[in-house]
Amino acid sequence: MSGIAHHLVKRGIDAGRDNYRSGSFTQAQDGDDKLFGHPHAVAAALAITSIVWFFAMAAVQYIYGEVVATLTMIETPIATVVNVEPAPPAQSDEADAPLLSADEKKTPTTDPELFYVKTKPITSKIRTTIKHLVAVAGPWSRFRGLQVALAYHFVHQLLFQVLTGLIGHSMVPQSLAAVATTVVLCRLQMLWTHVVISTPTEKKWYRRFPTIEQGKKVILPTAVWALAEQATIYVPLTLVVAFDLEGYARDPSNFGNLSPMQQKSIMLASFAVIMSGFVTAVLVVFPATVTLKRVQASLLSEEDDTIVPFDRTFGGKVQPAVLGGKGVVSMLDAWKTFGWAARIRLVGLYAKVFAIQVATCVVFLLLAVFEVRMINGDYVLY
Repeated sequence: MSGIAHHLVKRGIDAGRDNYRSGSFTQAQDGDDKLFGHPHAVAAALAITSIVWFFAMAAVQYIYGEVVATLTMIETPIATVVNVEPAPPAQSDEADAPLLSADEKKTPTTDPELFYVKTKPITSKIRTTIKHLVAVAGPWSRFRGLQVALAYHFVHQLLFQVLTGLIGHSMVPQSLAAVATTVVLCRLQMLWTHVVISTPTEKKWYRRFPTIEQGKKVILPTAVWALAEQATIYVPLTLVVAFDLEGYARDPSNFGNLSPMQQKSIMLASFAVIMSGFVTAVLVVFPATVTLKRVQASLLSEEDDTIVPFDRTFGGKVQPAVLGGKGVVSMLDAWKTFGWAARIRLVGLYAKVFAIQVATCVVFLLLAVFEVRMINGDYVLY
């Protein structure tokens, strides 16, 4: 999403420069001032707005796209048992009705009925999830795990730079370095998941590191997730090469030299490239992410309670290590126990997050235009 916003801002700046050169920006009154009468004020205002926009987008992504999404992936709706007692037999007023003995009046003629009622998941709505987090862990619980996330990304970037310096900066070595770095830091990533899904504790986050044995159990799902992330890059790029779109990506002016039929073919090919990235994200990254989070959650310490309802047995498929079991859910069971209702709920959450991010970009873009117009109030765009 940030890449889209960056592209829109760049296009807006380019359009503004082109309009200025072509004379589209003119003064409402006569004068020879240039487009930006107060360039330093405009630059300062746009810089501050860009910084605020960056933190706003980061907050939206972290709170809703990471914290709430992770809770959605691990929540298990609670089934409540309702015991419905049968109504006592009614005493008839008819003259020929059989008389009931005292025992028959006290003893019900039918057994009580049990009904299982599933409660609505806490993560069914963003509002209810945030409200629950604040009620249990306080107002700053929206940013729970932030310290771990910052440490993870800092170390990840540092280690990634070291590896790429050793094996090369071309595309394939960079992808291998990204996967290797993610696998090496699998324990730190699992720690973030544990901090996010557990109730508040007095322990510092750096004292809650998973053990090395636990880390070994998430190496495979972490590697699969890291490779899935890389697939969202390589699948579209493969189609770009297959459709011979590299030349048009480097120099878009070549597109104007084509015939209408060729232009239509290039547009269809470009659409296929975009859709390939989307399909890869849905069919590959989505299951890999859910599987990884649920495997990590299955390794949560027994002494830690989860902040949302969570079935540690995964429907009886996981047996604790103290009882002779593996103490971790398999990748297949982690995905299979994540039912369709939960999958639809998670997809709906991602759609809401995307809509919030688009709305945030639009608001800040309008704010930037307003700031420029306020500072350079003499100018209008015809």
